[in-house]
Amino acid sequence: MAGARPVFYVSDGTGITAETIGHSLLTQFTGVEFDTRRIAFVDSVEKAEAAVAEIRRAGQAAGCRPVVVNTVVDPDLNWLLAESGALMLDLFAPFIAPLEQELGVRREARVGHAHGLVDFAAYEQRINATNYALTHDDGMDIHYDDADVILVGVSRSGKTPTCLYMALHYGVKAANYPLTEEDLEGTELPKRLVRHRRKLFGLTIDPVRLQQIRSERKPNSRYATLETCRREVAAAEALFRQEGVPALSTTHTSIEEIAGKVLAQQGIHRHMF
Repeated sequence: MAGARPVFYVSDGTGITAETIGHSLLTQFTGVEFDTRRIAFVDSVEKAEAAVAEIRRAGQAAGCRPVVVNTVVDPDLNWLLAESGALMLDLFAPFIAPLEQELGVRREARVGHAHGLVDFAAYEQRINATNYALTHDDGMDIHYDDADVILVGVSRSGKTPTCLYMALHYGVKAANYPLTEEDLEGTELPKRLVRHRRKLFGLTIDPVRLQQIRSERKPNSRYATLETCRREVAAAEALFRQEGVPALSTTHTSIEEIAGKVLAQQGIHRHMF
């Protein structure tokens, strides 16, 4: 991406925090092209020097000053990274001193606690929730007594990725049930869902977008025709309205937003891991 502004997410851990916050910052600047790269596990002088060399090369190739979004906690390594000549955005620096003053405690510069394997119980909860989402995907297992939430919708409306996201990030046991043609021909909720009504959340989607998605998976099939997509979506939305199932269109909504709205609607309060 020649000419784009080089942006590096540099961390002594996974780099997830730097990339997440850095991406949020960059989205505030429309009309600017960015070439983003992650440099993770910069936890030694040798790795910091290698990162400096890579950042300098990128700046020379692009003909502009790179930006470094940095979550390295070792001050000595930070001094080395600053020698790259990049604009350094230390994500921790603005907050550490005020917190130390308020809490009356000096910080301990520990690497990897944000995304490391520190809380084993929380980690196990995420793994169990992920396994639950996989075994209860697309109606494979319809025993929903342990489910926190059940996503309902037509095929390819975004149920599976949303379930997996909620499991991995929040430890939520999310199942999903695909509405079949037989279900959509009826006028009531499928019997297997009735007793779990309070856990249900409907996902819908624009039929044209649904056709595009289905055509990538099964081109030239009846399943992917616009007529089929329109009929299924209309029937699903009518069912949601009739049965009072809260629903959301996934057409222009990210997985993160879908998950957040589902959890809020269902009153599920979990901390992000």
